[in-house]
Amino acid sequence: MKRSTLLLERLQEIALSLESSGQALALLGLGSVGIEKERLDEYSDLDFFAIVKPGEKKCFIDNLDWLSNIKTISYCFRNTLDGYKLLFEDGVFCEFAVFEPQELSNIPFSEGRIIWQQSSFDNSCCQPRINSGPTPSNDVAWLIGETLTNLYIGMCRYQRGEKLSAMRFVQQFAVDKLVDLVHQTELAQPGLVDLFVADRRLELRYPKFAQCLPDFMQGYNDSPQSALAQLHFLASNFEINPAIKQEIERLCLPHLSK
Repeated sequence: MKRSTLLLERLQEIALSLESSGQALALLGLGSVGIEKERLDEYSDLDFFAIVKPGEKKCFIDNLDWLSNIKTISYCFRNTLDGYKLLFEDGVFCEFAVFEPQELSNIPFSEGRIIWQQSSFDNSCCQPRINSGPTPSNDVAWLIGETLTNLYIGMCRYQRGEKLSAMRFVQQFAVDKLVDLVHQTELAQPGLVDLFVADRRLELRYPKFAQCLPDFMQGYNDSPQSALAQLHFLASNFEINPAIKQEIERLCLPHLSK
């Protein structure tokens, strides 16, 4: 059986389990099992909200029989107050939360798809009310400044032998800001945008920028090379302050021959 078929069938089994409990109101599929079904493939998992009657949430959180009765659970851990990450023995991986209807107005989430609901359930609460996922700043100067200062701080850490901290500043924090800047440097190709995780499907939407990523993140010992690659990208696409550019280069260059 294709994994995509297995995932959709498992979702229906979860819906039936919720219905038979008598204490659930709806099942909301999210992501690639929600309104983005065209993304569903062999590497997808199940993201969903189980919406239950007021006062019943604790029962569904504390006792996962409504899932283990479908298939044996091989592994799970409670990653939030509201839900779990869970692996069934047949390899189906789930990330889910349990909510009562009144909670959803305070929860940020992307639009989903109603898989099942009680006939009397008012599903208006399943429409997102809050769109507060991390979105790129519109302040280009701020993003450039953050990138440059992360490179500078990272390379100062590198001088002290703090290579792990340096790698995070150069190859994570600075790169995150470049991802927020990428729309200023390249026209986006068609593709679904994840409002909560900026780097999802980046390779498809910004293929030219994606080709630079191996140079931006060269590994634990190569933060100087990574920093210079990012600095070159910034200087090629934006006007940057020459003083901070010179300082970053000064910190990087002595390490290139080692």
